[in-house]
Amino acid sequence: MLQDNLILEHYGLNELNFDTIKSYRDRFAEVKPAHPWNALETKEFLYKVGAWGKVRDTHKEGVTLAGLLLFSEERIITEVLPQYFLEYRESKGNEEWTERFTSQDGTWSGNIFDFYFHIHEIVRNSEPQPSIASSLTEVLINMLIHADYNGEGGVILEKQPSHYVFSNPGLLLVPTDSVFSNTVSQLRNPNIVKLFSLLGLCERSGSGLKKVKQNWSLHHYKTPAIDQDVSMHRTVVTLSLSTQERQVSSSEKDTYNTSITDLGNNFKDVEKYQNTPENDVEIDSYNKNRYSYNKELIEELKSYNNDVNSLNKEDDYYNNESNLYNNDVNSCNKEQEEDSSNLVNVENIDTKLWGIAALAREKKRLSPNQMEHIILELCKEKPLMLKEFAYLLERTPDGVRNNYLTKLLRKGQLQLKYPNQPNHPKQAYLFNKKDIEK
Repeated sequence: MLQDNLILEHYGLNELNFDTIKSYRDRFAEVKPAHPWNALETKEFLYKVGAWGKVRDTHKEGVTLAGLLLFSEERIITEVLPQYFLEYRESKGNEEWTERFTSQDGTWSGNIFDFYFHIHEIVRNSEPQPSIASSLTEVLINMLIHADYNGEGGVILEKQPSHYVFSNPGLLLVPTDSVFSNTVSQLRNPNIVKLFSLLGLCERSGSGLKKVKQNWSLHHYKTPAIDQDVSMHRTVVTLSLSTQERQVSSSEKDTYNTSITDLGNNFKDVEKYQNTPENDVEIDSYNKNRYSYNKELIEELKSYNNDVNSLNKEDDYYNNESNLYNNDVNSCNKEQEEDSSNLVNVENIDTKLWGIAALAREKKRLSPNQMEHIILELCKEKPLMLKEFAYLLERTPDGVRNNYLTKLLRKGQLQLKYPNQPNHPKQAYLFNKKDIEK
């Protein structure tokens, strides 16, 4: 197996996709705005992050294998790794794919960095619950950083109506039964891990899949499954979107319903017996026992109600736990502003803003210059938050930020409302009037 720190002496900057490098640097600058590496030239920056290497003895240098995988193009990557292949496919349960793209289709770079963000956007658009989307991208990043790119079959993500399947070449480096509880990460591709972790997309703690399992449990989804195909040297992770029935609760409810029915029938039988003429002589005897019977009936009903309340308390406890977990996920998420719970205050969106952004909503494909012009015109009217841009333009927050806002900030055409607090909860983008004065 090739190590991802391998230096490819005959592969230089010309073999890299500069749009991907720019996208990576823009995101790095946003995550670490004051970092000294932001001022470095391209080659030196790539060296710092592990995408470029230098051979000390010979003074030769070149792209590392990790750098090739993240920043090059499919045709060049396969010169070094002939088995390299990435695929996303989606169906509605039939044999035909409703959506499919691969690293070979020629419409995009085909590298693993662009693959991640392409799928990241699809997942965020298709999964309304942020915690579920976060778990899916967590498994995706694990698949990409742990894959053996010299293995056969490629890296494949398949979406079905009831489940997701993540499949990659390379067996686990830790026992299967410890994957969801392991806190020590065994790295197959340490440089790739470093490149993604510098953007805050993964950690080296080994806790990612453990969090996924906890999240799936809170949503009552079936436990994620991991299979190792030793003969094919592949790892397959399946995330089911089917919920598990709470069998204990159901059976208890059936028992309670049966008990109530029986109690009701018994009570009717007593009334019938009481009103039968030939049994008048026994009325006094019945009345003496009636208080005792009613007392038992009331006690049983109280017991039932207490049990039902207990179940409701358990449900409340589960909901509270779920809320606590989601709050924890959101606090750790580097993209808090994209949470769908942060709804846009429509009152802040006046008719003029809506009109300025109309072209972006009508046409899903605009040139960068057109989109930048619309964004600048919006900011001339008032400062806007990221979620407001996403609402007005009908684009994902991640796409707006990575493709346009970061670029306009670097150009000096926009400025942050809180420049010294990039993650301020009310962060907004302002039109830089000084840019016009220049």
